[in-house]
Amino acid sequence: MDWQGGAIFRPVRTGNAFEETVQRILEAVKLGVFGYGDRLPPERELAVRLGISRETLREALHSLQAAGCVESRRGRYGGTFVTYRLPPPDLGELRRAVRDMGAELEDALTYRLVLETGAAEQAARRGLAEEQRGYLCGRLAELEAAGPDEYRRLDSRFHLAIAEVTGSHSLAAGVAESRMRLNDLLNAIPVLDRNIEHSSHQHRAMVEAILAGDVAGARRATEEHLAGTAALLRGFLG
Repeated sequence: MDWQGGAIFRPVRTGNAFEETVQRILEAVKLGVFGYGDRLPPERELAVRLGISRETLREALHSLQAAGCVESRRGRYGGTFVTYRLPPPDLGELRRAVRDMGAELEDALTYRLVLETGAAEQAARRGLAEEQRGYLCGRLAELEAAGPDEYRRLDSRFHLAIAEVTGSHSLAAGVAESRMRLNDLLNAIPVLDRNIEHSSHQHRAMVEAILAGDVAGARRATEEHLAGTAALLRGFLG
């Protein structure tokens, strides 16, 4: 399934392979592709997907281990495991982050709206294979069953999944980038039961429209959901 995880683990394009590799792995962790305790793909597979040498990958992993984000385990069930945890919601940090962003916040929200509505439209238009349909439904089921501690991570994972099943690595990478610009802000919003209930209905409407091939419906449901998230963000800032 080369579309799964394609939003993050795509070939490194810059001359700073080490730095970009560290960035990609951190994005995968912070955006919820891999959560606390999850094992990263084997080194050989990950190096191929990133288009780098195994030596460069090992240097990046060693740096992330020194920073406390991952740990390496030996033995039959060994590998590299995620030890990073999302910080708890913090409204003070949220307001500080927004002040730092300034006018960039509205730019980031607009960018996200355009990319994610386009991704939902394309996913609905494409006609998904059974495996892709199962992947999307699986991400939705995970999110609907999530507790407060896991909700934000699995919410990111769900939104990335829609972009991934479009088959466009460029679009999936764009959605990942837009999410990273807002990720600290979104994670800082307290998880409210009423909001989660409302979002759950919207998420399901998005998936149902995509699976039905309803392009206009997928766009409407996604626009409604993103507008609600933006309004909640602005509300807490006020």
